[in-house]
Amino acid sequence: MPSVITEIPLEPVLEIFGVFVGAMAGALAGVRKQLDAFGILVLGWAAGLGGGMLRDVLIGAVPPVGISDWRFIVTAVLGGAVMYFFHPRLERARRFIVVLDAGALALFTVVGTLKGLEYGATPVAAVLVGVMTGVGGGVLRDLLTAEVPVVLQDRQLYATPALLGASVTVVLSELGVLGLSASVGIVLVIFVLRVAALRLRLSVPGPWRGKAGL
Repeated sequence: MPSVITEIPLEPVLEIFGVFVGAMAGALAGVRKQLDAFGILVLGWAAGLGGGMLRDVLIGAVPPVGISDWRFIVTAVLGGAVMYFFHPRLERARRFIVVLDAGALALFTVVGTLKGLEYGATPVAAVLVGVMTGVGGGVLRDLLTAEVPVVLQDRQLYATPALLGASVTVVLSELGVLGLSASVGIVLVIFVLRVAALRLRLSVPGPWRGKAGL
C-alpha cells in the first residue's frame, strides 16, 4: 500500500502555502484588470481554492475545504489582501503573476496527488487529480478575468510539468519512500521546469499537419 513517510502533516502544510501563493497570483491578476477591492479578494479566493475544490469534489472529500475549512479561507483572503496592498508596479505585474502561478502549480500538484492517494484513488486517478488540482485555480482565475486559460494558450509547458511531478509523486509513494524532502524536491522540480519553459520559450508540439502534398 502506498505510504507517505513524514513526521509532520505534510499535505496541509503544502496546501496552506499553495493557497497563499495562488491567492496572490489571482489577486494580482485582479489588480492588473483594475478590479475593486472586493473583486480582487474574490479573485484571490477563486485562484487559491478553485483547484482544491475541484479535487475534493472528484475524490468525494465533501464539503470541499475551500468552503468548509476556515484556515484555507482565511489564508486565501490574506494572500489577496497582501497583494492588494503591496502589489508591484503594474507594468511588471504580468511577469510576477506568471512566477506566482508557477509556484501555485507546483504546490497544488503535489498536494492534490497526495490527497488523491489518501482517499484511495488508483495511481492513474491520483495523477489526474494532482494535475487538475495544479491547473484548476489558474484556469478559474483566467476565466473570471476573461483571459484564455494559460493551460490552453500558446502551447505552453504548463500541464506537462504538473503531469511529470504528479507521476513521480505516485511512484515514490508506491515505493514507500515519499518523505518531506522528496515532496519538497518534487515541488521545486515542477516550479523550475515551468519557469525554465517560460524563459526558454519551450512548448508542446502543435497540430500534426501530415506529410507535404497529402
